[in-house]
Amino acid sequence: MSRIRTLALPVVVLCTLFAVAGCKKKAAEPVVDSAPTATVAAPAPAPAPAELPPPPDAGPAGQVTAVDVGSAVGSDLRVGIPKSTFAPKDRIMASVVTKTPDLNNNTPTKLTARWSHVDSNQVINEESRDITLKGEQVFAFEVKNPQPWPTGKYRLEVMLGGKAAQTRDFEVK
Repeated sequence: MSRIRTLALPVVVLCTLFAVAGCKKKAAEPVVDSAPTATVAAPAPAPAPAELPPPPDAGPAGQVTAVDVGSAVGSDLRVGIPKSTFAPKDRIMASVVTKTPDLNNNTPTKLTARWSHVDSNQVINEESRDITLKGEQVFAFEVKNPQPWPTGKYRLEVMLGGKAAQTRDFEVK
């Protein structure tokens, strides 16, 4: 009797494996019906889901309204005489004006000035500041070089909240 039990277990396991393998779905073969059938109208498509409103803008509740590049800024932090061409030994500064529509708004964000040499496609300086937007504000930035500036084309890219806000191109001759 014990010999039958010993053989029965492997036989049951093998039969189960064959049964499971035999039940595997096969690709459906097309059914050919030579008898004419009645045409049934397809069900109407489900209505399209209602369009969701776009998500609220995660950016800052303000904007960069002006960017000027020059050789000096006044006590109000604004560039006195905007320039687009500099000499190799000139000082290069920028004033960035931000504004919020709500004077009571106190939105924290990041203001970034990225200076790059366009001809070599190199970032030469990047400065970020944590600011709180409130009404109209002016910020001054300066890019420094202990040596005379190499001649060529340059760009200042200003970002607010990590998004490009304005750019200014200038040249050193």
